[in-house]
Amino acid sequence: MDKTAHGVAEEPGARILIVDDDPGIRDVIADFLGRHGYRVDQASDARSMELALQRNPADLIVLDVMMPGEDGLSICRRLSGNTGGPGIVMLSAMGEETDRIVGLELGADDYLPKPCNPRELLARVRAVLRRRQEPRPAEAPMGATCEFAGWRLDLVRRELRSPQGVIVNLSSGEFSLLRAFVERPQRVLTRDQLLDMARGPDTEAYDRAIDVQISRLRRKLDDDSGAEIIRTIRSEGYMFSPRVVRSS
Repeated sequence: MDKTAHGVAEEPGARILIVDDDPGIRDVIADFLGRHGYRVDQASDARSMELALQRNPADLIVLDVMMPGEDGLSICRRLSGNTGGPGIVMLSAMGEETDRIVGLELGADDYLPKPCNPRELLARVRAVLRRRQEPRPAEAPMGATCEFAGWRLDLVRRELRSPQGVIVNLSSGEFSLLRAFVERPQRVLTRDQLLDMARGPDTEAYDRAIDVQISRLRRKLDDDSGAEIIRTIRSEGYMFSPRVVRSS
């Protein structure tokens, strides 16, 4: 196991790709993350990012928003549509709340304003990688499939099928949130509870992130039947309305 300036490297072997058109920022982040045990690659734009990923698939991408050519939001939208793709931590000089919500809505795992403290970025990187490396439901022998309102969620394959049998792609965050709901149907869950269940206890308590994820999940669960699968309970939180049947 590699050593760092602060002791033993954590999560050895994880590969991180930094995509930013500013070489100074890339170098600072790469040096800091490298000293903490990560293998780090760099890219200046979408094209060089694609070439870097072809050479070395990344576990996580630190992605700038404002870049020449294809911007970070477009890249995030494209990458987050691929099941099993890398985690994404977005960086942007646009630190407004609305910009952060847009990044999360497009599928980013986390979002930090620039300039950011390298130690905070390290903490976010660790948290995203830890969530993505948590044991998957395949390790649990019972209740591997959940059926509700005609939908079928396979917890082993991380696969959602509509009542018409069509596979609906879910981001990592959407899958975690839906799993939290189907495991606790017909119960009111607060935003804080959902944050802990779906994103991990050490994630920043950012209520609007849950609202955005639920909005995206509702759109994907809309099959024109008119059924309200996820209900908003005013001043309390959310409730997963359908009855859930679990099978192994």
